[in-house]
Amino acid sequence: MSIRVIALLLVVGVALLAFAAWPRKQAEAPASMTQAQTDSGSARMPPLPGADQPAADPGLTWTAPVRWSAQGARPMRLATYSVPAAKSGGEAGECAVFYFGPGQGGGVEDNIERWIGQFENPGTPLRTTQTVRGIPVTRVKVHGAYLAPGGPNMESQGSKPDYALLGAIVSGPRGAVFFKLTGPAKTVAAAAADFDRMLASFRKP
Repeated sequence: MSIRVIALLLVVGVALLAFAAWPRKQAEAPASMTQAQTDSGSARMPPLPGADQPAADPGLTWTAPVRWSAQGARPMRLATYSVPAAKSGGEAGECAVFYFGPGQGGGVEDNIERWIGQFENPGTPLRTTQTVRGIPVTRVKVHGAYLAPGGPNMESQGSKPDYALLGAIVSGPRGAVFFKLTGPAKTVAAAAADFDRMLASFRKP
């Protein structure tokens, strides 16, 4: 057998081996990309802070009121507290704490306006500013029919009349931290002193 024929057979053999291995490599590729793809095969970026989990450390501590009950972890929140209903009866309220990381979450005024926009006929919201141990805090109080935004698209879950919101945006050392207390107006009024004391407890670690 000539050298030319042997060389030709070797080339054909290598080509056949490569062809036989090609489908298996194609089948194995998705297994190594399971964490980076959705079921449809489209690429999925790692979650950003605030997309489905809060950023870890705002550089700020506070003391929650003893009457409030800490709830389990929820998407986009540092903490969630159940606020007891007023003694005269009614529903409990909720205080949610959000933090999205340095430079994230939008400006103070934009968020104040967004909170006000979650009410029908909010009247004239009360806005105040204060400083706690060198930490700027912007506050707002709103009363009206609460549209109760929720779900992935933050759509209204139905109008709730005679509701109130106490909000505070804290300009912490590592970005803004958002405190949002909502509930029936009587419940929020009864919790106002606790809310004030919580804001007064802000400290930088």
